[in-house]
Amino acid sequence: MSSRSSVEREDDAAVEAGLDALTSPTSAPPNGRARFVGRVLPPVVALVVIGCLWQALWASAIWPEYQLPAPATVLDQIAQQIRSGDIVGFLWVSVHRAVIGFAVAVVVAVPLGLLIANVSPVRRAIGPLISGLQSLPSVAWVPAGVLWFGLTDYAIYFVVLLGAVPSIANGLVSGVDQIPPIFHRVGVVLGASRLAAIRHVLLPAALPGFLSGLKQGWAFSWRSLMAAELIATSPQLGVGLGQVLHNGMSLSDMSLVMAAIVLIFFVGVGIELVLFRPLERSVLRARGLGGAL
Repeated sequence: MSSRSSVEREDDAAVEAGLDALTSPTSAPPNGRARFVGRVLPPVVALVVIGCLWQALWASAIWPEYQLPAPATVLDQIAQQIRSGDIVGFLWVSVHRAVIGFAVAVVVAVPLGLLIANVSPVRRAIGPLISGLQSLPSVAWVPAGVLWFGLTDYAIYFVVLLGAVPSIANGLVSGVDQIPPIFHRVGVVLGASRLAAIRHVLLPAALPGFLSGLKQGWAFSWRSLMAAELIATSPQLGVGLGQVLHNGMSLSDMSLVMAAIVLIFFVGVGIELVLFRPLERSVLRARGLGGAL
């Protein structure tokens, strides 16, 4: 009997050791400098490679200078906008419109997504329509927005909303659909009301999917804004990055067009890195899923 107990104790110890090995980190976490280099160096190298390819294409003279300017010419164009101070106005006009449009889209999309996710008739009625709207190019709404609201900010916000709301709502619906059914039962057993269950069970559990929807919604907001600013141009609307793009096209100034594209790209990447990436990393790490970030 005592021999059998000794064997069982040894087995238990082996199992515990195995579990400890599984939960223990396999290597020491990188220090701050190594982490910074690991995150910053790859995109910098990618940008350098793209710049070299661009320079090589320009040097090959396949296209004339007015169609493909040198990278240095585009950088000089951006430097001129910085020195003149105009870039601050361009960025302010576009970014504040994008932020306001995105915030309003979140306010509209969250209750809409919860309604679709939790009410079957609503899902069957408008769920496919929301998915269809998500696949519709936002630029298609610009003529309608201009005709309905005129050349005003309302037309631009209308296009931004129709671009962002479907993505955010679908992200929330997807997040709710992935919640294990046991979560709903736990809420009922604990006596949570419907609103309390949404507040304390559904939304926290759906957060990863909702966050993906927010990221996609921001991307659609930014794209929709650029499409609206590119087409709906007026002195009353101010000069945003989309209108800079339009001005470059009207003036056949390819360096200005490329400079606007570069600025639009870096604003989108900057918002992703400053806002959504840390938020996503925090949420996923809280759930033990942040190893790849």
